[in-house]
Amino acid sequence: MKFLKFFIIIFISLTTSIKADLNKNLINQLEDGGKLIFIRHAYAPGNGDPNNFNLNDCSTQRNLNLIGREQAKDIGEFFSENKIKIYKVLSSEWCRCKETADIAFNNYSTNKFLNSFYNSKYAKNKDKQVEALYDYVKKFKNDKNLILVTHYVLISEVLNYGPSSGEIVVSDKNFNIIGTVEIDY
Repeated sequence: MKFLKFFIIIFISLTTSIKADLNKNLINQLEDGGKLIFIRHAYAPGNGDPNNFNLNDCSTQRNLNLIGREQAKDIGEFFSENKIKIYKVLSSEWCRCKETADIAFNNYSTNKFLNSFYNSKYAKNKDKQVEALYDYVKKFKNDKNLILVTHYVLISEVLNYGPSSGEIVVSDKNFNIIGTVEIDY
């Protein structure tokens, strides 16, 4: 039994230092700039949006709760504490994304290519949105990083990765994942 406890302590210690090394490596790459930083909106309880939600009326959508707002604040602190250079913050038009961007970064603009296509009402937009994102990124030439606050469906479509709420997924301009950072909620 003592051996098992010893092994568990060693394993936890090693994985913690490995995560710290990975985060340090990722932060070093972000310092170089020119990266795409996808952020899945902070925690908004539930799944999808209510039937007949209105994109222009936040009261009809699934939104951040207090935990999600705190997580969005932590996302912003991650960027400021690590002095990560930001070119621009773009957000989906959904309220939970805009609120995440507003709390984390204060200054953002919206772009339709970051919108969700989870709901059947918007599923027909998927190919057009993805193509518009690819076109935008082709033209992106900057020594700072581009932040894209968006949804699970878009991130999984373009990066083949399923992020958790508030997770930061960093890729190069060819959409190859460099690393991820989970911001707890």
